[in-house]
Amino acid sequence: MTPSAFWQGVAEFNHREFYACHDTLESLWMEAIDLDKKFYQGILQIAVACYHLGHYNWQGAVTLLGEGVHRLIPYQPAYKDIDVSKLVADSHHLLRQLQQIAPDDVEAFVTQLSPLANQGLPKITPLIIEKQE
Repeated sequence: MTPSAFWQGVAEFNHREFYACHDTLESLWMEAIDLDKKFYQGILQIAVACYHLGHYNWQGAVTLLGEGVHRLIPYQPAYKDIDVSKLVADSHHLLRQLQQIAPDDVEAFVTQLSPLANQGLPKITPLIIEKQE
């Protein structure tokens, strides 16, 4: 059975509350059995990558997106009712886009990505975690 804290972390991720998602999933990750541990860690790393991206930290975003994607690949196509294949594909696509820009161009990249940028909300990637169909 999936802990309710996991679904809280998913909701936080999808609401772009990446720091809160990190805190929620970190407690699960630290107490999880090995199979779940790497799954939680992969999602946690992608959340922290998005947090870094929202603060224009190109290096942190690229590093953690790569690590998160790598950890989640074995859980495809789905795990714990999450469409892992979609999350991996979307995260990998974002990673490739980031790798094609100069680190100094990250602010312009993020601003262009986010329809929320002009509303004073965090400027962040459109990644979301979807439930398996």
